[in-house]
Amino acid sequence: MNIVYILLALALWGLLHSLTASHTFKDAVEKIFGAGFMRLYRLLYNGFALVTFLPVMGLVAALPDKTLYMVPAPWMYLMLAAQGLSILLLAIAFLQTDWLNFVGVRQIFEADSKSELVIKGLYRVVRHPLYTFSLTFLWFNPLMTVNTLVFYLGATAYLIIGAMFEERKLLREFGEDYAAYKKSTAMLIPFLF
Repeated sequence: MNIVYILLALALWGLLHSLTASHTFKDAVEKIFGAGFMRLYRLLYNGFALVTFLPVMGLVAALPDKTLYMVPAPWMYLMLAAQGLSILLLAIAFLQTDWLNFVGVRQIFEADSKSELVIKGLYRVVRHPLYTFSLTFLWFNPLMTVNTLVFYLGATAYLIIGAMFEERKLLREFGEDYAAYKKSTAMLIPFLF
C-alpha cells in the first residue's frame, strides 16, 4: 500500500506543479491579480513547488520501509562520489542558466525580463542538465529501499515527461533556434539522440 501512497502523492504534486506552470493557469492568475502580480509569479511558483514537495519526501521517509540493497565499500564510496559530482554539476548547470530569472528574482526588478536560450557549458552536452544530474544523484544512491525505489521510478518518469513538455514550450518560445539546438544536442543522456 505504501507504493500507492507514494505514487499518488508524487502524481498529485506533479499535477499541481504542471498545472501551475501552464499558460492557462498563469493567464487566469494574471486576469485575477493583474499584470503587476505576475512579476512575483515565478518566485511564488518555485516556493509553492518546494513547499508542496516536502510532504512527498516526508511520506517516503515516514512510511514503513524495507531495504532492498546496500552497496558495500569500496563501491559505496564510488557511488557517493558520483552523487557528489552530480551535486557539483547540478550547481554548475544552475549557474549557467540565468539563475536569477529561473528562481524568479529578476522578474521582480525587471518588468520586461526575457529568457535567453542557454546552449553553452553543460547545455552543450545535454539540453536538460538539471534533470540529468538530478537523475544521476538519485540513481547513484548506494542504499535502496522499497520506498526510495518507488519514489525514484516516479520521479524519473515525471522528469522525462516534464522534459518532453518543456521541449514543446521551448520550441514555441525560441522557434528555429531551439529546433536547431535540439537536432545537435542530446536531451538527457550525452551523445544519445
